Amino acid sequence: MELTIQQIHKSFGDKEVLKDIGFSAKSGSAHGLLGRNGAGKTTTIRIVMGVFFPDKGRVLIDGRQIDRSRIRIGYMPEERGLYPKKKISEQLVYLAMLRGLSGSDAKKACDKWLERMGMSEYKNKKLETLSKGNQQKIQLAATLMCDPEIVILDEPFSGLDPVNAMLLKDVIKEMIDRGSVVLFSSHQMNYVEEFCDSISILNGGKIALEGRISEIKRSYPRDRIAVSSSECDKIAPFVIRNMSGDILSADKDKENDNTLIIKLKDPAFKGRLMKELSDNNFDIDEFRVIEPSLNDIFVQYTEAGI
Repeated sequence: MELTIQQIHKSFGDKEVLKDIGFSAKSGSAHGLLGRNGAGKTTTIRIVMGVFFPDKGRVLIDGRQIDRSRIRIGYMPEERGLYPKKKISEQLVYLAMLRGLSGSDAKKACDKWLERMGMSEYKNKKLETLSKGNQQKIQLAATLMCDPEIVILDEPFSGLDPVNAMLLKDVIKEMIDRGSVVLFSSHQMNYVEEFCDSISILNGGKIALEGRISEIKRSYPRDRIAVSSSECDKIAPFVIRNMSGDILSADKDKENDNTLIIKLKDPAFKGRLMKELSDNNFDIDEFRVIEPSLNDIFVQYTEAGI
């Protein structure tokens, strides 16, 4: 299955919120929908769900206009929307039935997902008696009760402790592996890099950058090399002396004395650098090209004026 957002425009009054938004997300993978607050992420998500309708453009499934009566969509909003004074099982069953499950199937799904989340003992508790992290696990259970083909997760890891974050990671990976289309919106770039194959960065209602993360990173100059070694004090003067025309600088990493950051005049010289270090028997633990972090890329493409 492929979800395609095609040339979406959306205005509220005189304010144009989305301007020719377009991207695709395929089943069995996660697509990161990124941007600063107010960039248009939530509006895009609501258009996918059919809460809003675009002024122009279309939402397609496998090249055809989406029929939401036939496609199951699970949505975990950033602002959690469950009822604090209701029993957990009652509201999970109720929400599942609203999305088309029979009463008996809704109860089975409730038991299944509470067990998967390690929350079976809280089945008859009111939501407000749970910790924030456990409430978030219940919210995820509610999102997945209908066995959705499209899963939309908006800041799912916000406020989770490491144990609950690990459980949530496992569940998301299961949804990806079973073939769901996953849209993942978060400001926590480490999670985006862990789950997403591709991203769209929104800025000012437009797509500022879109594509596979690996290809985006490889598009940056590959002229900085990290060399990890206990012999950094020897390697730095050696490479400056022996490769003076090919190396611009060789400085210790500010955060790690055992890592040398070598700036090449041209990325093509990294093969020669590796050979020089190997031929002279330096004790090298790691040799790698330094790529920009997704956080660096996000900041670059969401700064004012981009």
